[in-house]
Amino acid sequence: MALLAAVLVATGLTVTLTPSATAASTASTATVCDTAPNWQQGVWYTTGNVVRYNGAYYIAEHDNPGYDPTVSTWYWNPHTCGGGGNPSPSGFVVSESQFNQMFPNRNSFYTYSGLTAALSAYPGFANTGSDTVKKQEAAAFLANVSHETGGLVHVVEQNQANYPHYCDWSQSYGCPAGQAAYYGRGPIQLSWNFNYKAAGDALGIDLLSNPWRVQNEAAVAWKTGLWYWNTQSGPGTMTGHNAMVNQAGFGHTIRSINGSLECDGKNPAQVQSRVTKYQQFTQILGVPTGSNLYC
Repeated sequence: MALLAAVLVATGLTVTLTPSATAASTASTATVCDTAPNWQQGVWYTTGNVVRYNGAYYIAEHDNPGYDPTVSTWYWNPHTCGGGGNPSPSGFVVSESQFNQMFPNRNSFYTYSGLTAALSAYPGFANTGSDTVKKQEAAAFLANVSHETGGLVHVVEQNQANYPHYCDWSQSYGCPAGQAAYYGRGPIQLSWNFNYKAAGDALGIDLLSNPWRVQNEAAVAWKTGLWYWNTQSGPGTMTGHNAMVNQAGFGHTIRSINGSLECDGKNPAQVQSRVTKYQQFTQILGVPTGSNLYC
């Protein structure tokens, strides 16, 4: 299993992150539309927000100060929450059959339902821009996840000798779960006490005291992966989400996840592995790869 190396800033410290992150929070079967508020004029909306308007749903394509959802497709687009134009009842652009095709040998822990339950934590993920961009982002995330976990086979870091190394005692909160408790877990192999704390704080879960939830609860695991993808730029200059939504290219997602070890000619075989998987997944979803595939 490939190890993730990224750089995160924790409480003023720049620290090297090896195996990192995946999906967090309690499992929920509610969709984004189940909790979508009625649109209100003058309320600030950010990219990815979903609202109900005259019995229909709309998703914000760009931040706006409460513009009417039917005025401009630059700010709003119609949003289907199951059936209709979506390939799955969950509203995710990857159907369960496509997910199974991507990961034929996956560990049973990594359930499709766990992934779709995790989507509510970051509603803009694979849900921003055109249908092509949405599918490209999903393919990019899942391609990197596949590389990090050997095709969604590994739930925890395989090298147990590394386990005691992921405790940064300089943090004021220390390592309450034990020095060897913060090893890599989940789709992007979340590791280090400060990353468990940051992901848990963002997701409303105490992962610092109970990091085992990431290897025991599928939705939590997926949410930590989405936390990293949507909020962390690591050694890169942008998050994986922004790289795909702004069409900077798949190569920038590699840089944000493991660029310090793989990019700029450091490990071309690993980069090619990620690119090849992305090409396979975009083909399954029926969209082009876009440009700038390498880093």
